Amino acid sequence: MIAPDLEDLKYVTRRKFFQQCGTGMGALALGSLLNDKLFAAPAQETAGSMRPGTHFAPKAKNIIYLFQSGGPSHLDLFDYKPELIKRNGQKMPDEILKNIRLAQIGKEAALLGTNYKFQQYGKSGVWLSELLPQLATIVDDVAFVQGFHSEAFNHDPATLFMNTGAQLSGRPSMGSWFSYGLGSENKDLPAFVVMTTGVGQPLTNNSWGSGFLPTVHQGVQLRSQGDPVLFVSNPAGMGAERRRQSLDAVRDLNQMRYDVLRDPEIATRISAYELAYRMQTSVPDVMDISKEPASMHEAYATTPGRASFANNCLLARRLIERGVRFVQLYHRGWDHHGGPDGNLVFDLKKRCLETDQPTVALIKDLKARGLLDETLIIWGGEFGRTPMMQGSLKPDNIGRDHHPHGYTVWLAGGGIKPGIVYGKTDDFGFYATEDKVHVHDLHATILHLFGLNHTKLTYRFQGRDFRLTDVHGEVVKPLLA
Repeated sequence: MIAPDLEDLKYVTRRKFFQQCGTGMGALALGSLLNDKLFAAPAQETAGSMRPGTHFAPKAKNIIYLFQSGGPSHLDLFDYKPELIKRNGQKMPDEILKNIRLAQIGKEAALLGTNYKFQQYGKSGVWLSELLPQLATIVDDVAFVQGFHSEAFNHDPATLFMNTGAQLSGRPSMGSWFSYGLGSENKDLPAFVVMTTGVGQPLTNNSWGSGFLPTVHQGVQLRSQGDPVLFVSNPAGMGAERRRQSLDAVRDLNQMRYDVLRDPEIATRISAYELAYRMQTSVPDVMDISKEPASMHEAYATTPGRASFANNCLLARRLIERGVRFVQLYHRGWDHHGGPDGNLVFDLKKRCLETDQPTVALIKDLKARGLLDETLIIWGGEFGRTPMMQGSLKPDNIGRDHHPHGYTVWLAGGGIKPGIVYGKTDDFGFYATEDKVHVHDLHATILHLFGLNHTKLTYRFQGRDFRLTDVHGEVVKPLLA
């Protein structure tokens, strides 16, 4: 055995050690940074073709995830419960609440039936609230999952769970897994883009962070007002030529250090600087919705120059047209406990007015352009709301508490079977009781639609292989077209 050179050992990082001891993860991580396509198909291939690196033929190519932060009330929007209305004001049966933890209300809280009118729509006969008149026009394009459930009943862990598959921070977000597994189809734009609107419950970048994956895979936050990306524009007094010279010098220094250490995070830094430079040209163009015809602005109800969920929906379409793999729109303000900070009368109506029309316009727009079949749309929050009341019966004070045990998310496009209602909750809308879908099941199904076996898309960290569905989950086959 040849003794190691002690001078060389000074520069051996932990990553380099694992790379050289046979795991190969350093090489894999570096490959993901230097190959912008990674497993992605050439742009001209269709979504149904076999991509190198996918496990089987994918049905979808892009994702737009419309995350409604705060927890929309499934009982006032999607899940019609005549028995709950009939028992309005009574106490929940004791057997329902046995061994249940509630976030903010007591078990003695009175049942609250919805005050909103429901009607059946489409061939599926799905019941929808009067608050969603636009969604009612496209129910035959949508799959409603009414047996959805989670374990987390507080905002931060529940939001992390929906986005990363874990309730604690530090895991890669779903968009990061897609960036890592499938790459980007546009070298001038990130694979994973995030935009936020609304007010209320704070959001942290852990929900779109890369966790232990190379940081090149984290979500890039874009803004529909002001500078599209913070810190990407050149500072005053620096022109494009001087910026290029500066980046070349920094790149050369970073490359010298990488040649010594073989640290993938140095390659990440090189890649990030180069992408930022290219984004100075590409991002302002894609973010300029003023170029859209008046008919598009009318359909989406957009207001150019202002930050809004409507603007972000139109931007999402423009981004996936240009090859962005994963677009996530967060819209806050759905946390309706009752009181001036959020109630089921004034504030729920506001959120629906802000989101219903642009959401449906996005789906109709994608369908008209032939993009819906290859673009998966997901709509939902981190949990639903309790069948019991929080606050009081006053219009400005009526609300519901957090509820993860049974609620609704819906999906459209991208290989999803349209026009169905899958799953069911009990007569009170409390528990998912039939065809239940867990968070990990949803993630497994989403990966499946992109040609990825959720048990095989892994990344080795701290001695074991992690995955988005760690450590269980089943593909929900009845949701597949």
